[in-house]
Amino acid sequence: MTVSKHLQELDGLPAFDFPDAEAEPKVTLPDAGSVAWRIAVDAYDSEEEWASAFARFLKAVDTSEVRAVIVGSWADAYDSAPDDEIAAIVAASGQLPSLRALFFGDITFEQCEISWINQTSMTPLLDGLPQLRSFGVRGGQSLDMTGIKHERLRSLTVETGGLDAAVVRGIGAAELPALEHLDIWLGTSWYGANTVVADLEPFLTGARLPALKSLALRNSEIQDDVAAALAGAPVVARLETLDLSMGTLGDEGAQALLAGQPLTHLKKLDLHHHYLSEPMQERIRATLEPAGVVVDLSECEPEDDGARYTAVAE
Repeated sequence: MTVSKHLQELDGLPAFDFPDAEAEPKVTLPDAGSVAWRIAVDAYDSEEEWASAFARFLKAVDTSEVRAVIVGSWADAYDSAPDDEIAAIVAASGQLPSLRALFFGDITFEQCEISWINQTSMTPLLDGLPQLRSFGVRGGQSLDMTGIKHERLRSLTVETGGLDAAVVRGIGAAELPALEHLDIWLGTSWYGANTVVADLEPFLTGARLPALKSLALRNSEIQDDVAAALAGAPVVARLETLDLSMGTLGDEGAQALLAGQPLTHLKKLDLHHHYLSEPMQERIRATLEPAGVVVDLSECEPEDDGARYTAVAE
């Protein structure tokens, strides 16, 4: 029910923790373009502001070669929105010409539960980094994705335990002509999720996402409804990967999905963390695996007195 591990890689590069001020002079740093640099400060009672750590990073490495940055915890993320952190990154954009991947909010539950992470508008960040190809953000509280336009972004990930429908609609209205991979964690109403299928219409038609090849609408308590909507969704015919994992998918949703348009053209169908019966799992395998579709049915979850839970919530 929580995020317990930091990112191990980003955009194919292994994550490397930029050292704190005391350790920095003693640590041999890797080549600037060989790793995804995680920059973080203590979540509680930090002696250094994140922007100060980032300033040290800019002085310590050849910023012209940096390809990937992971923004870890900033001070008091449970209480403070990261406007200063975003401003620092945007101000340094000219020093980061090779930056192609950014993940904002790589914070584990020990630092701050996912649904407690304070976020803000991501539009200034994406506007200020037109060279980005991959962007991800964790935490849905006060997250705003309104007015996003980006000509080059190919991958967008939004990880939450409960996502407000206004954010979903903001993503749906974004202008992302190059986007190939979209991954949205919808979450549970216990932590603010209020999306209904109608809010997903821009993703289901795919009309505003002409390059989309991989769609993940997951970690959702309405996973059966999402599956049923995808059964006839125009976008499915051009997807290579469909991901409905981490949610409350049961036989009803799977039945609707199989009864809809063919899925045999997919390269992968990811349903891990589900509530499917064994006969339904076998039916899915028998329908898709002979066509060469890779099907992930791992993490079959038992119902708790009829209750189902998303993989990540609090």
